[in-house]
Amino acid sequence: MENSETKVTVSLGYTMNLGNFQSLRIDLGVEDQVRDGENVKDGFDRVYKFVEEQLGEKLREAKSEITE
Repeated sequence: MENSETKVTVSLGYTMNLGNFQSLRIDLGVEDQVRDGENVKDGFDRVYKFVEEQLGEKLREAKSEITE
């Protein structure tokens, strides 16, 4: 299936245990259209990689702020 109208959506989340019965939940989601020359799998893989990288970055930021 290839269509510039086709959309792919990726949402990822992570719950970090902070101790003392507290936790921090970070959720990220992106919706994008399949681009010219991409099939649905290629578009999904591109968006997934982006969301995964952003989630990792936000987790590192949160951990840094918590430990300060």
